[in-house]
Amino acid sequence: MLRKVIKKTSSSENDANNNNNVNAEEEQYLDLIRDILEEGTMECSRNGNTKCIFGAAMHFSLEHATIPILTTKRVAWKTCLKELLWFIKGDTNNEHLRSQNVTIWNDNASREFLDSRGLTQLRENDLGPVYGHQWRHFNAKYTNCDDNYDGKGVDQLEYIIKCLKDPQQRSSRRMVMSAWNPCQLDEMALPPCHILVQFNVTSGNKLSCCMFQRSGDTGLGIPFNIASYGFLTHLLAKHCDLEAHEFIYYLGNAHIYEEHIDAITEQLTRTPYKFPTIIIKTKRENINDYVLDDFEVHDYKYHEVIKMKMVA
Repeated sequence: MLRKVIKKTSSSENDANNNNNVNAEEEQYLDLIRDILEEGTMECSRNGNTKCIFGAAMHFSLEHATIPILTTKRVAWKTCLKELLWFIKGDTNNEHLRSQNVTIWNDNASREFLDSRGLTQLRENDLGPVYGHQWRHFNAKYTNCDDNYDGKGVDQLEYIIKCLKDPQQRSSRRMVMSAWNPCQLDEMALPPCHILVQFNVTSGNKLSCCMFQRSGDTGLGIPFNIASYGFLTHLLAKHCDLEAHEFIYYLGNAHIYEEHIDAITEQLTRTPYKFPTIIIKTKRENINDYVLDDFEVHDYKYHEVIKMKMVA
């Protein structure tokens, strides 16, 4: 079967949808769930049975300070934002997340899981050269999560920031950041799922982001990923004096774990609310210095939590 093409909505259509209290963009996510349940195949994967499809896309407007945090269930956006700021700092120490009551990496940082990956040299909660290391120190030799990697490897995020701040360079088609590093995959607690991101500026100041994800856990992971890259685009727009325009999300393998099927089916019965808006109160000198309190999310109306167990 050919994957259905998600129609990109124009600004005027988005405005009309908002005026009618309709969230057509969240319907893309619900359509993805339906597509997987109705057309997907059941496959035996590394960590359980999944119903999956291959190839999907969604478009989310970021105009008028809109932030795409799904509303058909409550998304823990503060947890999502704490993780993003951890990535941005180049951090790979799960203890720093745990100290902020963020537990999403705990299973992958356990002694048992690290040993299962052959990472006996890493202490518990050292995740190896995962996202943050690749974003800020791509391919720098990794020793442990406590070492200082300043000036080592390739700082992909800083390169993008320099381009975005320069009117002569911000039209570049080379503002690409990769978390997928075949040279260090076997050193990571978990190879990255969201692996490639590109930024693009149009009309001189409108910043868009597209991201490719090789593997998407539709129930738990994808709602976080949508919010996370929405936050990242808004943050870079603020930091570089641009306007956030759009997030485009491409998926390779989009799957629902067998044990999530009943829970995620409940989500299909719910009508999405309008997305909330975001204010970033402070423009910091250094991208590493942003903190949770710099961000405000307004008018986030959502349906109740849907509980699903994370599959490591």
